[in-house]
Amino acid sequence: MRQGSSLPRIAVVGVSSLIGEAIVAELRARKVGFAELHTLDDERNLGRPVTDEDGEARAKTPLVTDVAAFDFSRADVVFFCGRTALAERYAEAAAAHAWVIDSSSTFRGRSEVPLLVADVNPALLEPVAAAGHGLIALPGSASVALATVLAPLHALAGLVRAEVATYQAVSGSGRGAMDELAGETVAMLSGKKARGRAFGRQIAFNVIPQVDALEEDGVTREERRLWEETRRVLAFPQLAINATAVRVPVFFGHSLAVHASFERPLSVADARAAVRTGAGLSLIEADSSAEFPTPATLSTAPDKVYVGRLRADLTRDRALNLWVVADNVRKCAAHNAVSVAQILVNSGH
Repeated sequence: MRQGSSLPRIAVVGVSSLIGEAIVAELRARKVGFAELHTLDDERNLGRPVTDEDGEARAKTPLVTDVAAFDFSRADVVFFCGRTALAERYAEAAAAHAWVIDSSSTFRGRSEVPLLVADVNPALLEPVAAAGHGLIALPGSASVALATVLAPLHALAGLVRAEVATYQAVSGSGRGAMDELAGETVAMLSGKKARGRAFGRQIAFNVIPQVDALEEDGVTREERRLWEETRRVLAFPQLAINATAVRVPVFFGHSLAVHASFERPLSVADARAAVRTGAGLSLIEADSSAEFPTPATLSTAPDKVYVGRLRADLTRDRALNLWVVADNVRKCAAHNAVSVAQILVNSGH
């Protein structure tokens, strides 16, 4: 940061995206102090007021300005908000001057770029914090949720294998996909046909067992990302992960059915205690009024990864079943990004 200033200068690139709006809302919600806030996007979105997640513009928020004309030496922290084209074009140049926190998939596969979940592996930020600038990649939302819940269980009993089915909200594919779900729902309730444009087939009243493109071995890119990113975040490259990623007609909130096997015996009581005290986690007890987490019931409390239906796997020793829900845009993307920024800013460098 600039000498003589204790508050960072912040830039949000791709601010008109769902993640961009959520990051601005997260900065407001946490009352994060900043010397300047630059809200940037490409030429399609110039001059628009920045809105919050409820679609309301705030009077004190600047209008969207052109990222192509921005001098990144004017920023200390730069958030790139999920748009790969913008990250590919500008992120590395910005990282020469600032801490760049990228929510897209652009840099996730680079071993030299730390892959961060603030609740799991914040120690990886130390070299970047000391340098005062550099790239930080954030995992995909399903990977954030999975790594967050597996981390304390792995520390307790040593993971051997994780099998997971993800049920992913359409907001993971952006605002257009949300519009598609809304439009298809209205159309079908009116007796009309669904267009099926966003996902190549109908999403309203349907589930699609494919998230992102299929590769030659039959695995989707999302499934491969899920196991590669989770292994990196947990620093466990040998972890066996078997994944199926499914798109469901939900606007916000990814859900995961997780089956985990361990090296050492692990009682359900001990597992519950580990989840209760785990960073970024909230355990929904079976006897609570909530009973178990769902995307709809927890969409207004998007600051945790929620765990429920925690129980023993009766078919295997040293194994657990659990149900996980997290807001993919606000918790897994925006909350994680702002948490990483706060760690960097508070590092004292």
